[in-house]
Amino acid sequence: MPRPFISVEALGKAWPGQQPVFEELWFGVERGEIVCLLGHSGCGKTTVLNVLAGLEEPTSGGVLLDGREIAGPGLDRAVVFQGHALLPWLTAMGNVAFAVRSRWPSWRAAQVREHAQRYLDLVHLTGAEHKRPAELSGGMRQRVGIARALAVEPKVLLLDEPFSALDALTRGSLQDEVLRISAQTRQTIFLITHDVDEAVLLSDRIVLMTPGPRARVAEIVVNTLPRGRTRADVHRHPHYYRIRNHLLDFLVNRAREEPRPPAAAGALTPPLVRPGLEEVELPAAGV
Repeated sequence: MPRPFISVEALGKAWPGQQPVFEELWFGVERGEIVCLLGHSGCGKTTVLNVLAGLEEPTSGGVLLDGREIAGPGLDRAVVFQGHALLPWLTAMGNVAFAVRSRWPSWRAAQVREHAQRYLDLVHLTGAEHKRPAELSGGMRQRVGIARALAVEPKVLLLDEPFSALDALTRGSLQDEVLRISAQTRQTIFLITHDVDEAVLLSDRIVLMTPGPRARVAEIVVNTLPRGRTRADVHRHPHYYRIRNHLLDFLVNRAREEPRPPAAAGALTPPLVRPGLEEVELPAAGV
């Protein structure tokens, strides 16, 4: 069976003298898919994302991206953090252009500006190009961060709870932007969140982790809501409450249950679940 676009295989991470944060993680992300990692604080969600970004080295196992092992940071992956992480002395245009120049150092200044402008327009920041971060709202700063990440045209966009510090209205607006950009560009996105409703709205599949230490992937939930969903109508779909209640039940009641024993050769194969519809077992490397 061919590997998925991103293949997380037997991934483990432990700090010296401590129990593993997580171990034997197996899951995959297909090209153009939005996959969310959901679990309690302390299960290692951000550490998993950092391994995908090349910012952390795993203790065991590894991650393949498009058939190649991730061994460090690279411009084929871009991260949007909880904080905007913008350079405060540069304008919105300057922050995006800085990333563009790092990706295409031989481009002329006009090419860099034109390319950066395209992505500022994409996140609806036309007219705010010359404002510095201090002059922008929190939501606008996060839009600059998203534009900067997309402007390098990464294979994968990694989102580390980028909306958690925003008010509800701004968070909802940016969630809509992510859905719109995904539909427009077919960008592969890996997202971590604590927010069940955000996971249901944004994700094609939701990877559920048991609590740490020694966290594992308990199951992978298929979002059977059709793409094209919006915040305004997602709750009207007959599958919405099945999925939402399944996720809440896991977090509240089932997360601390003992995970299933490894299926073979130390590989934990998480079940693929369609809440209220069916459950299918898949081989770990093909999940």
